Amino acid sequence: MPDDETRWLSEEEQRAWESIATLLFRLPGALETQLQRDSGLTLFEYMVLSYLSMMPDHTARMSELARLTNSSLSRLSNVVNRCERRGWITRRPDPEDARYTIASLSGEGYEQVVDAAPGHVEAVRHHVIDPLTPAQLRTITAAVDRMRPLLPNGELPRGRGC
Repeated sequence: MPDDETRWLSEEEQRAWESIATLLFRLPGALETQLQRDSGLTLFEYMVLSYLSMMPDHTARMSELARLTNSSLSRLSNVVNRCERRGWITRRPDPEDARYTIASLSGEGYEQVVDAAPGHVEAVRHHVIDPLTPAQLRTITAAVDRMRPLLPNGELPRGRGC
């Protein structure tokens, strides 16, 4: 039963929320369709490979990759298993702390993400960047930066990749 204390959304807030929800549900599918068609990658596989490509020595702890991809270690492990079978990623115990596992992007994995990146960047441009003005992009960036501390997992790696 609704609580009398509930702060219901105004009409403008409801429109904003519906717009964000539409983006959250439709954009990943559009990006995944392009990646599957052009590179045989899921969006999640691409993000794992891309994050590793931006890391020093193309290496990260599995726990860090799980944080960056906002996934469980179990889900990440399944994807990394597929990538290992394809020769794109290798895993080994962390030499600094054997409780952790390190994932490293292989040369073949790096080539895979480099080959997939131009098509992915074009899809991002088509669906997100090109329809917006520079001022709208700055506004979105500022809004997301304001919300980011309230979301799990915080920052993403900064790099040239997309």
